[in-house]
Amino acid sequence: MPAPAVPEISEDVLHESIDARTESLIALRELGPPDLVHLLKQNLRNAVRQNGVYHHVTGVDASSSASLAAYINTLTYNKEHGQAATHKIVEGLYCCYNAFSRLDMRVHVTIPGTVESYCVDERGEKRKATDELWLETYLCSVLRAYSYADDGSGDTIRKIMGVRRFNPVTNTETEHRFLSSAEHLFFRGWQLGSDSVVQVPNNVSNHLTTGLLKYFHTTGRFASAINLFEKLRSQNVEVSSLLAKVLFLGNEEVQGVRVLYQALKETPMDYVMLDTQAEFLLKKAQASSTAQQKEERLKMALGCADRSTIAAPSEFGTWARLAQIYVTMEDWENALTILNSCPMFTYQDKDAPIMPEPKDVYLPTLPETRLDEIDSEPESRFSEQVDPSLLNLRAAGYRGTFKQAYAILTEMTAKIGWDQLLKIRSNVFVMEDEYRTEKQDSATLAPPAKRNPSIDGLRGTPEPPTNGDQSDIEEDGDENASEKDHADSTAPTLTNGNNGVSGVEKPEHAIDPGEVKADAIKSDPENVRRQSGPLSSHPVANEPTQSSTTDEHLSRLNNKRLCERWLDSLFMVLYEDLRVYTIWRTQMAQYRAQSMQYKKSAEEWEILGSLAERLQHLDEAVEAYRACLALRFSPKALSGVLRVFEKQKNTRETVASVIRLVTWQYRWYSEFSPELLYTIRTLIEDEGAVKVRSIIQATSLPQNVLDLTHHYAALCHTFRSSGTDG
Repeated sequence: MPAPAVPEISEDVLHESIDARTESLIALRELGPPDLVHLLKQNLRNAVRQNGVYHHVTGVDASSSASLAAYINTLTYNKEHGQAATHKIVEGLYCCYNAFSRLDMRVHVTIPGTVESYCVDERGEKRKATDELWLETYLCSVLRAYSYADDGSGDTIRKIMGVRRFNPVTNTETEHRFLSSAEHLFFRGWQLGSDSVVQVPNNVSNHLTTGLLKYFHTTGRFASAINLFEKLRSQNVEVSSLLAKVLFLGNEEVQGVRVLYQALKETPMDYVMLDTQAEFLLKKAQASSTAQQKEERLKMALGCADRSTIAAPSEFGTWARLAQIYVTMEDWENALTILNSCPMFTYQDKDAPIMPEPKDVYLPTLPETRLDEIDSEPESRFSEQVDPSLLNLRAAGYRGTFKQAYAILTEMTAKIGWDQLLKIRSNVFVMEDEYRTEKQDSATLAPPAKRNPSIDGLRGTPEPPTNGDQSDIEEDGDENASEKDHADSTAPTLTNGNNGVSGVEKPEHAIDPGEVKADAIKSDPENVRRQSGPLSSHPVANEPTQSSTTDEHLSRLNNKRLCERWLDSLFMVLYEDLRVYTIWRTQMAQYRAQSMQYKKSAEEWEILGSLAERLQHLDEAVEAYRACLALRFSPKALSGVLRVFEKQKNTRETVASVIRLVTWQYRWYSEFSPELLYTIRTLIEDEGAVKVRSIIQATSLPQNVLDLTHHYAALCHTFRSSGTDG
């Protein structure tokens, strides 16, 4: 297989990309950015004239300075770049980040000449590169290759320009090196940080364990996984949760349950093991054949999940799992209550290179990736008109905890409908209008405040508030906001074009906990503690009490919680999604009734497909994605269609989609996508390698394009995946 083409980003000022990388080291928090490769080119006609070009890369063997120097050496023989006839490479610098020691490992190559290796710390000072540092760097480079790999949709590829992506583990020898380094550094993995849904990284929840599990899931090398985690479990019982996960993946469920059972007897409050148990039981319940069996498994899952929230109350994953179980049990009020209790974290995106504005960008194309439908994509994509209402859908930008919480909310909506969800919401949470009414009643019925001469002497004689009183200003502001929200809620409802049933009504605002506290302080500072107890947003602080006059007036609210501001915002975002979706389906129905064609641009169809998929209307999502693909190629739309083909076990359509996605990825310098490799592997397991290869070869596409997908099938054979020959 030929290597992907080499993109070139030209510098305006010599070495400015290296300086920018050095300056950004202090701000890195995750695994670090992709490796930077800087080349110094000399004009063959004018030796004094030099210019700097660079590109990024992942998946290159970073186990030693020699392997990185070898990569630079391969670039000197590359004849694909546009300036090959007039320039030659005289120097190269390879920069690879070590996230363990927070150092940038660098290899400087002079052509012809010597190789110098060193590392740079956060202050830009040089240090000596040792063997231990290279071991750390190698492991980080493999984890980055999986972390920065594209899932097939092209979203990751478009984030950073000019990144070559290679497969870091191509055979059993490189796998042994990877797992050996992971075993050596396993208990330092927490230093790398963790996904944005994990609050506190630990030995089994960090970027290292995430990368290991993704590797095993992709390649199916479960025997190697079990061997690794068995050895690590002997050092720390916490690793039992990881061992159980790979046993479940490898269909060794009985053994996995035994591992968790034995481990939990030693550490009964390990939240990761409890969550693993709950996840397993939830999947088993969803696959149950009888209602009684499903109910029994859900009860067991509920007990594990409830215990995990006690063990780790500040972790999002434990609360989200509990909410998912309540949704499966169709206990909607508890599901909404638990969702409201989820601790939300600010999303921390992957470290990305911050580079100065380039002088020029050269993005070559290999002949092996030529395919007419793919080559026409970039030109048509940037000339399309998009409705502003589609561009402003906030849910499309959700990441991390907010994305997962929104998915739970949309699942509830898909099952019970928007109207029913609003009713449950008003039953669970204190709504703004009833809080305002209750507060006014409380103010009317409250007895006069007790006078105390000593307090009066300190505070001054009570007087009517003046025109400039701050509390009056705040009250007026609240009333204006309430009137505005009421005006918004009178927006016209829209009929769903599919079945002509319920409209989409804008939800009322729930009362904010901060506002209740502010009102309580203004009304009576002495009773803040007593008032805040019954109205606390946390479910454990919900026991109603009537220990004061104020509590009696608020008795109707005592059985309700306060809706967190972020969840209230999610309801508004969900309303906007449903409003746009309903307009689309209504218009589609009207056009079909009149036998007219409903026209949208390809970009708009792609957004509508993503919207429908987000709202869990899969048939409508596929319809929109297909309409997008009819106008132009779109990796995101094709990935959406591929997910449906996989569920339907449609082998031929799945293979046809994978071939095009692999070609598009290779066109943009990526020879490796874990998700596409996983798809090919599962196809081979189900259908056999011979049949899958035959289907690939029978496709009426150029042979050079088919060879790219054959390369993925060959990887499965190398790893001896189930279904391969021999």
